[in-house]
Amino acid sequence: MSNHTPYVDMMRRSVELPHAEHWVMRSRVGQRRYRIITAQPMGPAPPSGYPVIYLLDGNSVFHTMVETLRLQCHRPDKTGILPAVVVGIGYETEGQYAPNRFYDYTPYPNMKFKNKLDGGSVPEQGGAAEFLQFIEEELKPQIEGEFNIDRRRQTIFGHSLGGLFTLYAMFAKPQAFSCYIAGSPSIHWNQEYLQELEQRFVKRVKEEPYPVRLLLGAGEFERSHVTGNCISASQLAERLALQSGYGMHAEFKEFEGEGHLSVLPVLISRALRFALHPQE
Repeated sequence: MSNHTPYVDMMRRSVELPHAEHWVMRSRVGQRRYRIITAQPMGPAPPSGYPVIYLLDGNSVFHTMVETLRLQCHRPDKTGILPAVVVGIGYETEGQYAPNRFYDYTPYPNMKFKNKLDGGSVPEQGGAAEFLQFIEEELKPQIEGEFNIDRRRQTIFGHSLGGLFTLYAMFAKPQAFSCYIAGSPSIHWNQEYLQELEQRFVKRVKEEPYPVRLLLGAGEFERSHVTGNCISASQLAERLALQSGYGMHAEFKEFEGEGHLSVLPVLISRALRFALHPQE
């Protein structure tokens, strides 16, 4: 055996994500502050531009999505995933989630949910319309000025309350994105209002067909949750799939052995294939 002591460089350095950066944007409406985190693909953009994924709760899952994408996009012929720009929309906090998400992701206040399970009060709600306006009128132009973007291939990904907002955005403004990914959506939060929006949406796509792709996903263990969101999401996908003749593509995936949070990594991988498949 060698008597030499292994050399260890004791200068510890932080690990950074290559080709990624972040900055703060302040919305014109409400003067709300967002931490925008972007990751650029390595290599030149295709002639049509890069697809783009707008990721809600950017503080919590940005790195997971970027590394999952980069791992698989080198061989699109094998993985079914093209390189894309990832835009995380987060908040100025070192935590994974910020209270501000309750306002940004909910279409209107629900007085039934004024207290959390731990007894604390639920933050302000009902700002989804303002948040969607910020994405459409301020964030997207900023991103399109920074990167070569294919406007025909824009995806939004949200989980839990973020999944609720994703459904709201699709119903309220289907042309905002070509692909919608709603993981474990909190449908119960604004269920009656969502049902009204769904009816208007279906009427709209029948009058003006528009290609929209929706993936709803949830963990197997969520099926028994008191909110019933897993079942509601499955039923929503079934109803919307009936509109396939008008450009609507909707599907639901239940992930075996996963719960509300553990479903995120497998949902992200499935979502990337759903949104970034090579076009024929």
